Amino acid sequence: MLDTGFHQAASLHSFTPQTELRVLAVASQEQAGSGLETLWQVCASLQRMGYPVVVLDATGYESEDSPGLYHLLRRAPWHDGLEGDARASSLAVIPAARGLWQLTRCDHPAHVSPLQDIQPYFRAYSILVLHAPAPLLGQLLTHTRTTPLMVMEGGSAGVLTTYKSLKQMAQYTGLSCTVAALVRGSGVRERRKTLVALQTLQDCAERHLGGQVHTTAVSTQNPQDLQRLALQLLENAGTINGSVMAAAASSSYPSTPAHPVRSH
Repeated sequence: MLDTGFHQAASLHSFTPQTELRVLAVASQEQAGSGLETLWQVCASLQRMGYPVVVLDATGYESEDSPGLYHLLRRAPWHDGLEGDARASSLAVIPAARGLWQLTRCDHPAHVSPLQDIQPYFRAYSILVLHAPAPLLGQLLTHTRTTPLMVMEGGSAGVLTTYKSLKQMAQYTGLSCTVAALVRGSGVRERRKTLVALQTLQDCAERHLGGQVHTTAVSTQNPQDLQRLALQLLENAGTINGSVMAAAASSSYPSTPAHPVRSH
């Protein structure tokens, strides 16, 4: 399990040059709720560590009143102001539903990431977070080596929804994922129920998808748990050109054998 001290986040700087944009991914849910709240809390933790973060949000649609990635790709003049946003204390969130789907439909050589076209626009940022449905993430992450995050709600419905997303991700990329199960209360019984749900999910993934998933339980009432989750994502961040930022990351599915570490 990762330590929560700031020194560990600082030590991640030594792995690679700081000029390369790190790519994190969080799977969106059909009904926004705790998963979305967890995303903002994780991004806030990263910003407090000194990493300028920009979020491309595929749950937000671009419009003339609310311009976003689609307009950026069309080289609208407003994108010149992105450089100044990186040092702002508030989180930069850009509507990106149309733009991200457009990236997947563009013709690229097999060895080129669909995200390659947007890299120049975000030079001022350290971390690019993709918040999108699992099928879309699967197409965008084909070259990044990023380990996506899925936030699992409690109960059997949460297990089924998360399993469906894992299956979609495996079909498109074969990438392993981190599943963070939210623990609502502080009691032992609530945490035990969460761990049982995670074990059920792991068993289903091994039996039907032929691979394992990284899992962790996150208490919604514990800021240290959220900081630990942010550090885990940072440690497993990839880049647009496919390199791994902190540690060797590979798929846990049959096409690329791996040795995932389970964290509870």
